[in-house]
Amino acid sequence: MSDASNGNYSDPNVMPPIAQAVPLGIQHVLAMFASNVTPAIIVAGAAGFGFGSENADIPAINYMIQMSILFAGIATLIQTFGIGPVGARLPIVQGTSFAFIPLMIPAVAGLGVDGMSGLMGGVIIGGIFHFGLGFIVKKLRFALPPLVTGMIVLMIGLLLIKVGIEYAAGGAGAFNMSKPTWGSGQNWTVAFTVIIVTLAIKFSFKGFLSSAAVLIGMIVGYLVAHFAFGMVNFSNIGFASNFGAPIPFKFGFEINWGIVLGMCLMAFVSAVETVGDVSGITKGGAGREATDEEITGATFADGLGTAISGVFGALPNTSFSQNVGLVAMTGVMSRHVVSIGAVFLIVCGLSPKLAAYVNTVPFPVLGGGVIVMFGMVASAGINMLSDVTWNKRNMIIFAVSLTLGLGLQQVDNAMRFFGDGDVGKTVDMLLSTGLLPAAVLAIVLNLILPEEV
Repeated sequence: MSDASNGNYSDPNVMPPIAQAVPLGIQHVLAMFASNVTPAIIVAGAAGFGFGSENADIPAINYMIQMSILFAGIATLIQTFGIGPVGARLPIVQGTSFAFIPLMIPAVAGLGVDGMSGLMGGVIIGGIFHFGLGFIVKKLRFALPPLVTGMIVLMIGLLLIKVGIEYAAGGAGAFNMSKPTWGSGQNWTVAFTVIIVTLAIKFSFKGFLSSAAVLIGMIVGYLVAHFAFGMVNFSNIGFASNFGAPIPFKFGFEINWGIVLGMCLMAFVSAVETVGDVSGITKGGAGREATDEEITGATFADGLGTAISGVFGALPNTSFSQNVGLVAMTGVMSRHVVSIGAVFLIVCGLSPKLAAYVNTVPFPVLGGGVIVMFGMVASAGINMLSDVTWNKRNMIIFAVSLTLGLGLQQVDNAMRFFGDGDVGKTVDMLLSTGLLPAAVLAIVLNLILPEEV
């Protein structure tokens, strides 16, 4: 009798009955949908052409949202089906990465749509570099213990929380902050509605509803924003078509070596996240360790998915940890289930109309959702740090790296001795991310400091 007929879905190659597989696939999409489109909205807002911006370019932001959905689906299929050595052939859901946001915000700040060409150049080259890490990822793990990876993930969450608060108050940037409604009671009422509903769903239900708690919270917040406060604007939906094909080099291609360097450095962090997600899936879904082929294939797929995404105007892709937890919770490790979800994402990603609807979400709704999401990122980092032995050596590494990273992100031009030339501007952009100096310092200190202090 087969594993499927026994109801044993710990084998990634087993296909559940279609009546079970389709809802389970959609469940994976709902668990990651809000997180997947959020980075595009944040980056467009930082660049100054996002919705609500003074120089908003609605077709451009709609296109970015559409490509985020489409290439999440395509990258997921690369992981689940595989192409030769590329792809783990496991139920791994790919989506737009939060980890790169602290780098992307200063890279495009105030540059408008024109600034996207340099960012896309960095995404493409960074993706190719990430692909190359697949050949050596097994050998890199020694340099990235829980002390380093936990601190990096914690930093990602901490650096992004400011964005969540700004969005909850009414949006980031001087233009949004100058509005009389910024910081108003109605904005925070909507944001807190999202947070409260998310928490209520998360702790009151199990399974499908629990995994989609953030999305449900945002839907309720959206309804409150629309019907109670009239904050939803549908005027741009009529201009969006029902079908839209991806356009190669939609935002152009430009090599900005500062962005390229930052993307390549962040690729190490993303690769480590993926290794952890692959291990989490095999342990939680099948009770075994991940094989070298699975780890290598997953890293190849991460890089290839990111490079292809950049060609068509999407942001870096990586494995989504919330879907790893979903596999462990449901006990269904079938890669075909996730493939069904990927096909659903691809169909949705071919519709600019859907992206236009996503673009009607008011800032406070998004703010309530990302406060929870970014807080969970920080919590995940703390959870990773719980495996660390907190001796003097590790406390010093953590303290110095975290303090310097947060400090450089908060204080502009703190190291102006690099000058105002191209080199100085590049160094300032990389340091202002906060994440890169913290990550590099933590890795170096961990490698050079003696075990006994």
